[in-house]
Amino acid sequence: MSVNLGTRYLGMSLKNPLVVSACPLTGNLDSLKRLEDAGAAAAVLPSLFEEQIEHLDCQLSELYDFNANSSPESQSYFPEMESYNTGPDGYLAHLRAAKEAVDIPIIASLNGTTAGGWTRYAKMIEDAGADVLELNIYIVPTQRDLSGQNVEKQYLDLVRSVRSTISIPLSVKVGDVFSSPADMAVRLTEAGANGLVLFNRYLEPDIDLETLEVVPKLVLSTEQKDRLPIRWIAVLRNRVIASLAANTGIHDRDDVLKVLFAGADVAMMASVLLKNGPEYLSVILSGLEEWLQERQYCSVAQMKGSVSQFNCVDPSAYERANYTRALVSYRTEVS
Repeated sequence: MSVNLGTRYLGMSLKNPLVVSACPLTGNLDSLKRLEDAGAAAAVLPSLFEEQIEHLDCQLSELYDFNANSSPESQSYFPEMESYNTGPDGYLAHLRAAKEAVDIPIIASLNGTTAGGWTRYAKMIEDAGADVLELNIYIVPTQRDLSGQNVEKQYLDLVRSVRSTISIPLSVKVGDVFSSPADMAVRLTEAGANGLVLFNRYLEPDIDLETLEVVPKLVLSTEQKDRLPIRWIAVLRNRVIASLAANTGIHDRDDVLKVLFAGADVAMMASVLLKNGPEYLSVILSGLEEWLQERQYCSVAQMKGSVSQFNCVDPSAYERANYTRALVSYRTEVS
């Protein structure tokens, strides 16, 4: 029996639910082609950063110094950009080349924090041929006088600003650090988001013990990090009218199955592909198809969301009740 692995995401019909999230692999045309050959249903290009647009004439070191003088914590905002496109012209050129090189949908990514003039590049990205724009909002609110309400307003204003400039689907990638993630998810969709990517992974700074300097450090995601997306996707599945993408900690077939059962439309991955190469995607894909065939599922659509909070046998398992049961269970095992 054949299994229909197709899924709907942001109005697109994808051949399967495996999407490559923003990473160096999608920033290179050769590896992008390899990802398509291995079965990727869509790919998110590396982000174009607000800082790249607003500081076109700055060197990377000057960009670090400028922001470090205003806030030491802000050093963790910027990725290591050696061999990375250094401005919007290069980004748009890569986007056009990617659209010509592969047949899968290409999702562009804008990374920023404010609803400033840089958001006009959303329209340029649309004009360059992007199928979807993913707005990657990365806000680290360190100011003592910045209230949570104002932080949330900053998110919503940014989504509205970008939404007003484009007609293609808009997905919003956010972290989980809200007082009420479910309420914020609804408000983001009301502001114009067609989909939510859960979650952004905040990259934490490190301390160099030799120099006693705060340094940026990129650590790839690890397995089990998918537990957080599983919970909130399961909670949101029947609460928001939006596509849902699971991101972070998805490393194998079982991780993909779990986020789909929770209610995700797609599973996004990068770290495992950086570790094992683009071809590892085909291993996950064949494992997914085999698992569904063995259990006589006809399609991904049939199983998607069947263990969401709305559909599961015990909805409280996604809430506080699961916390107490887990602690009791652990003590029982070691007694």
